[in-house]
Amino acid sequence: MKVNPRRGAMLRMDRAGVAIAALLLGLVSVLFGMGRAHAAVGCKVTWSVNQWNNGFTANIGITNLGDALSSWTLEWDFAGNQQVTQGWSGTFSQSGKHVMVKNLSYNGSLATNASTSLGFNGSYSGTNDAPTSFTLNGTTCTGSAGGGTPTPTPTPTPTPTPPGNGGSHADNPFTGGKGYVNSEWSTEAKNDGGSAIANQPTAVWLDRIAAINGVNGGMGLKAHLDAAVAQGASYAQFVIYDLPGRDCAALASNGELGPTDLGRYQTEYIDPIASIMSDSKYANLKIVTYIEPDSLPNLVTNVSGNTATTNCQTMQQNGNYVKGVQYALNKLHAISNVYTYLDAGHHGWLGWDSNFGPAAQLFATVAKGTTAGVNSVDGFVINTANYSPTTEPYLPVNSQTRASTWVDWNYYVDESSFGAAFRQQLISDGFPSSIGMVIDTSRNGWGGSARPTGPSTASDINTQVNAERVDRRPHVGDWCNQAGSGLGARPTAAPAAGFDAYAWVKPPGESDGSSTSIPNDEGKGFDQMCDPNYGGNVRNGNSPSGAMANAPLSGHWFSTMFHQLLQNAYPPVQ
Repeated sequence: MKVNPRRGAMLRMDRAGVAIAALLLGLVSVLFGMGRAHAAVGCKVTWSVNQWNNGFTANIGITNLGDALSSWTLEWDFAGNQQVTQGWSGTFSQSGKHVMVKNLSYNGSLATNASTSLGFNGSYSGTNDAPTSFTLNGTTCTGSAGGGTPTPTPTPTPTPTPPGNGGSHADNPFTGGKGYVNSEWSTEAKNDGGSAIANQPTAVWLDRIAAINGVNGGMGLKAHLDAAVAQGASYAQFVIYDLPGRDCAALASNGELGPTDLGRYQTEYIDPIASIMSDSKYANLKIVTYIEPDSLPNLVTNVSGNTATTNCQTMQQNGNYVKGVQYALNKLHAISNVYTYLDAGHHGWLGWDSNFGPAAQLFATVAKGTTAGVNSVDGFVINTANYSPTTEPYLPVNSQTRASTWVDWNYYVDESSFGAAFRQQLISDGFPSSIGMVIDTSRNGWGGSARPTGPSTASDINTQVNAERVDRRPHVGDWCNQAGSGLGARPTAAPAAGFDAYAWVKPPGESDGSSTSIPNDEGKGFDQMCDPNYGGNVRNGNSPSGAMANAPLSGHWFSTMFHQLLQNAYPPVQ
């Protein structure tokens, strides 16, 4: 079976100054609007702000304390001259100081006591005081229900006994045994000079419906699970990757399902996967699933402003990324020996202030909308099929380096620092403290002769940073078949506090996309970011793509790149 990789585009959001600590304010008003006599009404709004010089990000939580709503409109007046510049999870409009936000198609329904969240980037001058009052559908939010008849307390729905091993669900599925070695990838590696690493566990990408049963005579899901059991593996890894309108900000990894094909995704893709994984003969195997790379992060970064794409805007409006991920979590979490990790981009995508908090809140909103809530998620995977280093040993993050062209005011330059901080933000937004992070280290080693060996003494900040960074890409937004890259840390369980594993989610040697247009029946387009002669776009700072020449379609074996990964491995391949 061919493995379909991918890594979406990153986004840089312009901002100035240094962010101050986030301030969470529970805002309660003093008026309560009149509702119809037979309808209980009420609402609560929370407001949190992360601000810098003349700019800020606001995150808003809405809780419906009255009767169920099929749609909602939130309104408020700014206390100063604040302006909304970019919003998400709602349609924003502003007239003077008055702001109105209408729900999108996927988050309009709010049952009694249900919550949703939204947010925006804004500008201000002078003070940035919080609004003093909010209304939801014309009713002023007081933080309590009121009017009409009391809303009855719903009878709790019994939690069904999950299939699978019916027993313990480990805190970290990667500990206590060896991972499944995919014989199809292992054979490719051995035949191409990679015997020294061919025994490493890698994830299997289920990139289309046909992959469930195997394509072109290759192994399907059942065959892989049977092989994992025969190997005596403790865990096996699978990438769930076939959302409607998949990878809306890239072309090399577009999928087979159109933006509205949610029903097919549920019944023809997720349901068969869940059915196979729940077979009792796999009860003692920990099945690790990485849920839909590049999906939810795109709803934060690529739906407005100069980085927006029509495809991403469509997926935000129809809600099928959110609905699809929630359906996958509901089905897979119900199997007690299946572990679910949501994709959370990487430091060069969600690390900036304007993306960091909104992304965590979006993940929390999605998880809270599942049957098991935040407990449906075991953790988050970062750097999936990407090249961001696990650590930058010589590049400090301070006011000087943040001003460099490379760092560009980001607070993070590697995945260890980003992952640790993002995990704490996720916990603050409601996820349990047991969640763990996974870093894909399959191609982020950056060894070889170009790897720096110590800090630089250059006086120019850009010269210093470029000499110190181990990441040798032209830009942190480059993602396709990167020249000079190498294998990273070998798969390791519990490498640091809060991290469940370093894993090879992207099997080394698989192409990210073709360097020229190649006709195919796999639904894979040509993305200019895979063309070594491409001069870039707004998502990579109009920098060179950094891609290698003569690359095949995404997921196909790329021998030249595989040899480069071996040569530049860090730690070196013994």
